[in-house]
Amino acid sequence: MAFDKILAERVRKYLDGFPNVNVQEKPMFGGLAFMVNGKMCINVSGDNLMCRFDPQLHESIFHKTGCEKMIMKGRELKGYCYVKHDGFKSDQDFDFWMDLCLSYNKKAKSSKK
Repeated sequence: MAFDKILAERVRKYLDGFPNVNVQEKPMFGGLAFMVNGKMCINVSGDNLMCRFDPQLHESIFHKTGCEKMIMKGRELKGYCYVKHDGFKSDQDFDFWMDLCLSYNKKAKSSKK
C-alpha cells in the first residue's frame, strides 16, 4: 500500500476539525481510505486524492484543475474522481475537495458488508 504519508496527515488534520464525525482509516483501493461515519469519504491513493462526491455533480466537477475521471475495470465510476497534486496544492483547493466529499458523506449510503 503506497500512499503519500504527508497528504494522509493533511487529510487527517482536516478531519480532526470536525469533532462530531467518526473517522476510521482503512487500506482500500491501493491507498488509505478515510471512512467517515462508516462510509468511504476520501482516499489517499499514491500522490493523489480519490474523492467520493454526489454523482449528480459528476459532469460539472471535471473543469477543476487536476481532476480526472475514475475508471475501474474499463468503466467510469460516477461520483468518484482522482485529483492530482496541482488540484489541491493550495489550502483553498484542498478545502474544496474535502468539503465536497464531506458534504456528500452525509447522504451517501454505506457499502454492503
